[in-house]
Amino acid sequence: MGHREDLLEGAKRCLLEKGFVRTTARDIVKESGTNLASIGYHYGSKDALLAEAYVALIEPMGDGFEGAVDAAGAPESGGLERFRETWANVIRSIPESRAIWMLSLEVVTQQERLAGVRELLAKAQVEGRRGLAAMFTGIAESDLPEDVVETEGRFYTTLLNGLMVQWLFDEASATDAEQLTEGLRRVMGRVSGES
Repeated sequence: MGHREDLLEGAKRCLLEKGFVRTTARDIVKESGTNLASIGYHYGSKDALLAEAYVALIEPMGDGFEGAVDAAGAPESGGLERFRETWANVIRSIPESRAIWMLSLEVVTQQERLAGVRELLAKAQVEGRRGLAAMFTGIAESDLPEDVVETEGRFYTTLLNGLMVQWLFDEASATDAEQLTEGLRRVMGRVSGES
């Protein structure tokens, strides 16, 4: 591994241990076995490095949500069963990936202290919406129409953020996949005048 990769791996370990606000450039250098100048040379800034490390930590999580849906034989396209199974997979990931979920919450709650990180991650939100829309619809990301990303992707992102807060705050009272699916079914019925 070169300095660039060493820095990224060191930054990931620092984020998991200390979070964004408490991680310093010196922490990353110590953890990666590199030097301070390497951060600027390879990433431009500590914030840019931390943002890239955070994205590298969360990217593989989505694969686990979708893979389990397909393995369970969920329908190819969207539907209530796919909706329920995908949320069940997301919720199952929270205890095992709690440190990563806490990082996400830290970005939201500490945004004023993380201005540089926030700007970089705001750009990544579009890809996050695209990935969520693909998971729930069964449509490949490359084939998703922009209106699906901008409507359904935003809807799923909003639900994900709400679930994240509930599960990190108090697992015992947090909404589960069955409750979320039943809530959606009832809302759809009420909106269509069926309930």
